Amino acid sequence: MATRAGPAKVEVIAEIGSVHDGSFGNALKLIDAAAEAGVDVVKFQTHIASAETLRSAPAPAYFATEPRYEYFERTAFSRDQWSAIQKHCEETGVEFLSSAFSVEAVDLLESIGLRRYKVPSGEVTNIPLLKRIARTGKPVLLSSGMSSWAELDAAVETLKGCDLVVMQCSSEYPCKNDQVGLNVMTEMKQRYNVPVGFSDHTLTNYATFAAVALGASVIERHFTFSRLMYGSDARHSLEPRELADCVRGVHAISEMLDSPVEKGSAARYRTMKETFEKSLVVTRAVRKGEMISPDLITVKRPGTGIPASEMPHYIGRTAARDLDPERLLTREDFA
Repeated sequence: MATRAGPAKVEVIAEIGSVHDGSFGNALKLIDAAAEAGVDVVKFQTHIASAETLRSAPAPAYFATEPRYEYFERTAFSRDQWSAIQKHCEETGVEFLSSAFSVEAVDLLESIGLRRYKVPSGEVTNIPLLKRIARTGKPVLLSSGMSSWAELDAAVETLKGCDLVVMQCSSEYPCKNDQVGLNVMTEMKQRYNVPVGFSDHTLTNYATFAAVALGASVIERHFTFSRLMYGSDARHSLEPRELADCVRGVHAISEMLDSPVEKGSAARYRTMKETFEKSLVVTRAVRKGEMISPDLITVKRPGTGIPASEMPHYIGRTAARDLDPERLLTREDFA
């Protein structure tokens, strides 16, 4: 069975998105909470309403109480605030990442020195945006949620000069188990010959753990202080304790996958084998010269004598000395 070649840490991204609801202070506190949970990266969404949507564009159901355009305007940060957020991430020991939803958003993020980009599912067919990101030459995480293979092929081709990771996700919020599509992640790895990741929209960590076992190199989970918070993502996000459990599980599974066990040697089980395995003994007192018939030999603990597996070799032989049933047999006990 194939094993991974050397340690391969799985990155965990906490998707803060816009769950901060436009509060700069909440954004910083969410970074702190995500870092405390053990993530490697925190990801935001950089929206510039006038650059990405018409005021008349239809909104999803969860924007029923607030026009989407106004929501994007209200929750947007200035360039200086984005720069401060990135600096706070650096000080906290996590990487700052953001999804750009327009060419103008890429320009903004470039101006503060973003290290890599995340392409959200809804922008996979936005070739002008992908070309702008490709021109940066920076690494890219490409989401795949609502895309067909043809659309994803075109996106991968557009980004072919970038260090690319393709992320399987299902654009369902929350996502049910039968919609997760872990098989697609495996197919993407074979189709594009690039690392793959998994953006999990379920409300448990089960799919995440399965994705890591199947070879995901990056995991993304939506994150919030509480699912009771206002906004588009809070209700299908992990809370701090759940995120911490997710990180612990990902690290544990990654360690298991990167630590192949040599089954050909039982040396590390020596003490266990001596304690739990069995050795040859006689069933009653046997006199010297008496032949060992099948009914005169059995096996009992401990496993420090003649192994039970060798019993056939001693049936039919004779006792070299008187044998006591309360003593493990040795090879010298047989003529």
